[in-house]
Amino acid sequence: MRIGDILNQVIINRKEQLIQQMLKWESYKSTDDRQLYELTLSELEHEYQKMYKDHSNIR
Repeated sequence: MRIGDILNQVIINRKEQLIQQMLKWESYKSTDDRQLYELTLSELEHEYQKMYKDHSNIR
C-alpha cells in the first residue's frame, strides 16, 4: 500500500467516526443543510465541535 492510500483510508475512517457520533446525536445534516457524507473532513470536524459543545452543555 502506498502512503497516499493509507492517508486516504485514515481520512475515510475519521469521517465515518465523526458521522456515526453525529448520528447518535440525531444530527443528520450540517448547519448549512448538507448531508454529513457530503462534507470534507475539516467541515465535519468543525460541525462536530459545534455539536459537541451543544451536547456537553446539556449534561
